[in-house]
Amino acid sequence: MGLLDILLGRSKAVPPNLDQLFSLPSAAITLETAADYRPTGSGSVCFKAAEGGGFTALRDEVDKLLALDNGKFTSTTDSYGFTWLVRQTAPDDLETLVTDLHAVNTSLVDAGFGGALLCTLVAFTNGTEPLGLVYLYKRGSWYPFVPVGTDRRDNAKELQIKSVVGTDLNFEQDLTRWFPIYGAPGL
Repeated sequence: MGLLDILLGRSKAVPPNLDQLFSLPSAAITLETAADYRPTGSGSVCFKAAEGGGFTALRDEVDKLLALDNGKFTSTTDSYGFTWLVRQTAPDDLETLVTDLHAVNTSLVDAGFGGALLCTLVAFTNGTEPLGLVYLYKRGSWYPFVPVGTDRRDNAKELQIKSVVGTDLNFEQDLTRWFPIYGAPGL
């Protein structure tokens, strides 16, 4: 990073460490014992496809992934144009869910579409309210998302979740990067 970057407030992007997904099962144990949140068995990978030839190549790669997985994943596009590849497993099979999400991420990165990846979401619940643990690729960090209603979130609960599993996962320190993902599949 150069002097001009410092003066203009630019920061160097953190390269994604997709292996951080494998720290989630141990964090889930902490989350269950300390806050009574359990995995739902739902997870998803979100990416933004660009227009033009890049989009066509990305869509072809996604279609190949969907064809090879024997129906494990479903694909949906939200109202903002983001594509979500959704995987559902048994709630007590978090290791398989994480492995499958990692495989999709790695396949897209290996095919040259790492820049299109936005986040991975893994859903939890305490029986009454949902919780999403979100991995941001461009930041190399996690954050909790607790929606309450259609366009509200429980910031206090999110901070509580961070304090519970903050040593198990690399949490995003900049709270302005904790983006709401209302209506995310599986959450």
